[in-house]
Amino acid sequence: MTPDSLTDFSKNTLTPTQTLLQAKGLGYSVSQQDQPLVILRNLDLNIQRGERVAILGPSGSGKSTLLALLAGLDTPTEGELLWDGKAFSSLGEDQRAAVRAKEVGFIFQSFQLLPELTALENVMLPLELRNETDAEQQARVWLDRVGLSQRAGHRPTQMSGGEQQRVAIARAFASRPSVLFADEPTGNLDEGNGRKVADLLFDLNEHAGQAMTLVLVTHDRQLAARCQRILQLESGQLVMPEAADE
Repeated sequence: MTPDSLTDFSKNTLTPTQTLLQAKGLGYSVSQQDQPLVILRNLDLNIQRGERVAILGPSGSGKSTLLALLAGLDTPTEGELLWDGKAFSSLGEDQRAAVRAKEVGFIFQSFQLLPELTALENVMLPLELRNETDAEQQARVWLDRVGLSQRAGHRPTQMSGGEQQRVAIARAFASRPSVLFADEPTGNLDEGNGRKVADLLFDLNEHAGQAMTLVLVTHDRQLAARCQRILQLESGQLVMPEAADE
């Protein structure tokens, strides 16, 4: 896809259409000892704007791979992904990265904070990459919202796992993404911290309203039930979806 196509894509990304993410025949495989290892196959999926969706499944079912494809961190080997009706998976890596910088927030199981930066600097980073002039002020506001204003000058190694994940949540929300992807956001936390982080994540998302779509990968059914819709992934394929508890 050409740079002009990327310009067209970016201009229309925030158009308020109902379907935000659409996968058509999505498949992903890798070569293993000269044989294809199929991770996802023939997957069709629609995610609506402002929706909270959980992708549930056992380890090895392809959940994280699917999330990476939806976020444009990788490209499918079959099928295509559309964002707001525009081709996304066919963009080049630099072009997808430009869209992610503008539209995507990501919360990782392993936090993915830069160890040499303070909590404040980690939250500021995506804002600075977007050339926001008040990056520090915004970052301080978000650290306060996650209850960590007093930890602004601390580096990740000086914080607990729960605190690191709260910094990661502040970083993800600070850039006001259209879509927030969360990959096992409580997976590395004990039960108490996991519950607090989950409460914080859903509270912030609820206050964002229709402006933000949440796509959550987990193997925790209680966490998945807090979403509006659950997609069950088994052996790389979607099975009969479940309705989440209201």
